[in-house]
Amino acid sequence: MASKPKKKPAKQPARKGRAALKWLGSLFLLSALAGGGTGFFAWYTYIQPGPLVEATDVVVPHGNYASTLAALQQAQVLPSGWLTDKLFVTAISLTRKDGQLHAAELHFPQHVSMQNVLFILRHGKPVLHKLTIPEGLSAHQIQALIATAPFLNGDTPLPAEGSTLPQTYNYLRNSTRAELVKRAQNAMQVALATVWQKRDSAIDGILPSPQILLVLASLIEKETALPAERPVVARVFLNRLQKGMKLQTDPTVIYAITHGNPPLGRALTRTDLATPDPYNTYVVTGLPPGPICSPGLSSLEAAAHPASGDALFFVANGNGGHNFSTTLAEHNRNVSVFRQHNTH
Repeated sequence: MASKPKKKPAKQPARKGRAALKWLGSLFLLSALAGGGTGFFAWYTYIQPGPLVEATDVVVPHGNYASTLAALQQAQVLPSGWLTDKLFVTAISLTRKDGQLHAAELHFPQHVSMQNVLFILRHGKPVLHKLTIPEGLSAHQIQALIATAPFLNGDTPLPAEGSTLPQTYNYLRNSTRAELVKRAQNAMQVALATVWQKRDSAIDGILPSPQILLVLASLIEKETALPAERPVVARVFLNRLQKGMKLQTDPTVIYAITHGNPPLGRALTRTDLATPDPYNTYVVTGLPPGPICSPGLSSLEAAAHPASGDALFFVANGNGGHNFSTTLAEHNRNVSVFRQHNTH
C-alpha cells in the first residue's frame, strides 16, 4: 500500500514580516490607549519626517530613556506629547535587538524621523570638533589657541617650544585641553622621527640629531611662507653653518626679546641686533639652543632635504618671496633694490 505523500510544512513568514506584525499589534494597542485610530497612524508617526527645521548636534546625556527623550524633544528633534513618549519607549523595546542607545554628542539631519533617530542613537558616530594649529606659532600662542577652543575642559599646559605639530586635530566634546596638547606633541614626535629617518645623509655632519633638525626647521618656518623656497633657505643656513658664519636671521632676535610672548609689535633696532642672547644669531655663531616656533611638516622636510647650491644670503624681494645670492656684493645689490622699492 502506497504511503500518502507528506504534506509540505507551511512556509514560515519572513523575519521582517513577523517583526511588522509584532509592530502593528503593539501599535494598535498603543493607538487604542491613545483614544482610538489605528496602528497604521502610529506606524506613520514613527516613520514620517520629524519637526527638526535644520540639522543640529545634540548632546544625549547619560541616564535613562526619559532623559534621552527629554534632550531630543528640547532640541525639537522629536515632537512633544503623550503619544510621542509612549511610541518612543515602545519602539525602543521592539527594536532592542538592534543595539543599545548611546550617550554622546550626535548629529541629527533635518526632519529626521523617529525611526532614524533610533538608528542614530544606536549607530551614529559622535560629533567631532576641529582645531587647527597653524605653522609657525610659538608655544605661548599655541597655549592661548587651545585655551580658547570650544567644548574642551581643563587648563592648557604650556608645551615646550617646538614640541607640537601644526595641523588640524579632531576632538570630542568634553575632552581635556591637556589631552589635546599631548596629542599634538605625540604627532610632532612621530613626524620628526619619520623625517629624520628619511633625511639626506649629507646633512649628518651639520645636523647631528632630530632635535637640531627641529631647531633649523623652526628658523626656516619663520623666514618664508613659500613652500618652494624652504629647501633653498635651508641650504643657505647649512652653508653658513659649514663655513662658521653667523646665521643672522631676524626671527631669532625677535625670539631673544619676546621668547614668543607677546609678539614684538615693532621693527628691530641696531641695539636689538647687538644685544647678547643665546638666541640672537647676529651675536652667537651656530644655531640657537632651541626652536623658536613649531614648524610645519614642509619646513621639517626642507631641513632634512635642502636644495643644492652655494647661496649664502637672501633678502625679501617685496613680493612675498626672497632673492638669493652667493656673494656679499650681490646680496648688497639685492638689499639696495629692496629698499628702493619699499621706500615711501
